[in-house]
Amino acid sequence: MKLVTARFIAVLLLVIPGLIACFGFLEMKDAVYLYVTEFGDEEATPSFKWIKFLVGLLMFGAGAGFIGGWTFFRDRKRNYVAPRFKQKRPRPPKPQS
Repeated sequence: MKLVTARFIAVLLLVIPGLIACFGFLEMKDAVYLYVTEFGDEEATPSFKWIKFLVGLLMFGAGAGFIGGWTFFRDRKRNYVAPRFKQKRPRPPKPQS
């Protein structure tokens, strides 16, 4: 039963940032879409919703960064990454002469 609970928590740790990234992308898309559609209305003056766009960008970056970082460190632990991303081994000290 412990393994099932641990796996469920691990899935939640990936689903929640994924949903945050998805919601952030939708916020950015809505801000751009509303700005573009206001050009068709002659009575409205187009204005870009910067706050909404920046909050969406922050949410998208945080969610995607968390998932990317989690994947990178998991792959580094399992030795799946390229040699330049592997952890450096400390050099042995030079002998005193």
